[in-house]
Amino acid sequence: MTVVDRDGKEHVVDAKPGLKLMEILRELDYGVAAICGGLCSCASCHVYVDPAWVDRLPKKQSDEQDLLTELSDYRPEVSRLSCQVDFTEALEGLKVAIAPDT
Repeated sequence: MTVVDRDGKEHVVDAKPGLKLMEILRELDYGVAAICGGLCSCASCHVYVDPAWVDRLPKKQSDEQDLLTELSDYRPEVSRLSCQVDFTEALEGLKVAIAPDT
């Protein structure tokens, strides 16, 4: 998986299937804060998914969509909460960018 940090630097990350994307990203020094621990209640795990990967992810549920639309840096087509995305083998090669810290 490729992760773009807030400074624009790309990092190749070894990601294990079976974890939430948030669980992978919060372990990185440049990753997400994930303050609520994956309960979909804080948006501190906000990422931008590379457009080539958007259609491969599960659809947003209403609670995720509600949180995202409240963010000033929300991008309708690519914003996701990483706590709501299961990292599977089908997502190997995924590229995401860490959203600004709000």
